[in-house]
Amino acid sequence: MVAPPGKSYHSPTSIVSQLTNLPSILPVAMQLSNVTLFCFFASYVSAFALELTQFLRRSHVMRWAAVVFTAAGLVAQTIYLTVRSQQADLPPLLGSAHDWLLVSAWLLVVLYLSVQAWNRDLSLGVFCLPLVLILVGASRFVRNIPNPRLGQFYWWGMVHASFWVFGILGVLLALIFSIMYLVQHNRLKHKQAELPALHLLSLERLSRINWWLIVVSVPLLTLGMITGLWMAHQSGGGALPVSLANITFVADAVIWVTMALLFGWLLTAHHPAGRTVAIRTILACTFLLAVFLVMNVLAPDGIHGSSPRSKSVSEETAA
Repeated sequence: MVAPPGKSYHSPTSIVSQLTNLPSILPVAMQLSNVTLFCFFASYVSAFALELTQFLRRSHVMRWAAVVFTAAGLVAQTIYLTVRSQQADLPPLLGSAHDWLLVSAWLLVVLYLSVQAWNRDLSLGVFCLPLVLILVGASRFVRNIPNPRLGQFYWWGMVHASFWVFGILGVLLALIFSIMYLVQHNRLKHKQAELPALHLLSLERLSRINWWLIVVSVPLLTLGMITGLWMAHQSGGGALPVSLANITFVADAVIWVTMALLFGWLLTAHHPAGRTVAIRTILACTFLLAVFLVMNVLAPDGIHGSSPRSKSVSEETAA
């Protein structure tokens, strides 16, 4: 049969040949499922090392190699999160604390690559990649088992997790731009020439970006707290109630109070100095990040995931 213009028909012979090629396709799919955390962690380490070589010798080839390694790590991380999401039958935001940290790192990498595409001379990787490595490394030590409570509030859980992940992303970016501000401020104060490997934005732009990041991230964290409290209240009459005395809730409350104090000072202070804002932002964000990671590592159980022991207990109860 002759196919009309723009269309084509597959003959039975071609269909059979495609089916016979399935055995060669299956190993590829199996290889995708074998992507591990170490694969993209090693890619990000390589990219960061290549960024550091710029301080020894400026090279566009090495800079692009760092971008390529970062993009390769992003692809591997995307495959890893997709496979885990399919296995748990949950989106990564609701999977576990392990997946949640990796989603935060994933967003940070996407933003870094997007900025590099927009401004190839901006030295963002040397500030951004260390935080990515911290998030990916910390995900190795937190819970990686989905929480059975999340089935009760699927859509509210998505809203709650989205507010928190974008709020934390804003905090991480505020930390990055505050460090960039101090580096740039110190260079100008001592009247030093700009290093070829360390091209930064002006102090005015860095200060403005930092201000907006704080102003936007605090309301997102607030909405995350409100939705979390509402979900905890609604779970009171269910089979798996959530206690507000949970160590994860305590950590989240400390995080919110810290950023709320910075937010309030930023809005009420009369023309605060950019350096003062940057220092206070670094102190608040570093404290926030430390509390968040330590609590997630030490917490034996929590609303964002469950330990192997708690999983076995819940299975025995269900049985």
